[in-house]
Amino acid sequence: MTAVPVPYRVVARWRETPDTVTLRLEPVGVPLPVFVPGQFAMVWAFGRGEIPVSVSSIPTNGGLAHTIRRVGAVSDGLYGARVGDVLGLRGPYGTGWELDKAIGQDLLVVAGGIGLAPLRPLIRDAVADAGRYGRLNVLIGARTPADLMSKTETGRWPTAFTGVTVDRPDCGWPGGIGVVTKLVGQARFAPSNTTAFICGPEPMIRATARDLAHRGMPADRIRVSLERNMRCATGHCGHCQLGPLLLCRDGPVVDWQRTEPLLYTREL
Repeated sequence: MTAVPVPYRVVARWRETPDTVTLRLEPVGVPLPVFVPGQFAMVWAFGRGEIPVSVSSIPTNGGLAHTIRRVGAVSDGLYGARVGDVLGLRGPYGTGWELDKAIGQDLLVVAGGIGLAPLRPLIRDAVADAGRYGRLNVLIGARTPADLMSKTETGRWPTAFTGVTVDRPDCGWPGGIGVVTKLVGQARFAPSNTTAFICGPEPMIRATARDLAHRGMPADRIRVSLERNMRCATGHCGHCQLGPLLLCRDGPVVDWQRTEPLLYTREL
């Protein structure tokens, strides 16, 4: 882990959606650090600043990559990076999905929008070591068909069930319509022997986790990735505080048992 940005060169770039790109990065002159699925890095666009970005691919399974959605000045600078450009990166930071704690269990992955990006390396690891786990279910939601990520890769995952739904379909959309929680009933898993991994907008996280808990899934086996305003990423500035948690240090991945009372406290 580095406390100051290290130069990384963009070695590949591809478009995920109209406002989202994935950048594969390689360090310049230093060893590649060890990232685990669920962690994040602070990625620096020179002259604009830095933002936290979860890893959407790790060095051991596809190369180090970050997926950037164009929503502000810094992300706009990162979105505009081209192959050969140099960015700054410090990290890795935070907690991971801890897939190894789910050995022998069914896996339920629930992604909303760009929330699929931090879950993608977890899915790849689960597929690569499929014999260690039970059934893999992947549920994906997005605003529109154009906002769906990883369309080609999604179709190649050997899952017990893959469900895709959108809020606003176009005239040719053949899939589901509505919120992603509507797909939970179609998935194939045993609630008492399943670990769930959820990433997306906070209302979607709350609704999905609540639904799974009602179905009998233990709260400590529901893992969610949370987002707050991360500035230092080292647990010192306090900007990412959520009650007793500093999400850059104690998160972004936290189990629902710890998270539920915090997310239902107003203004927290």
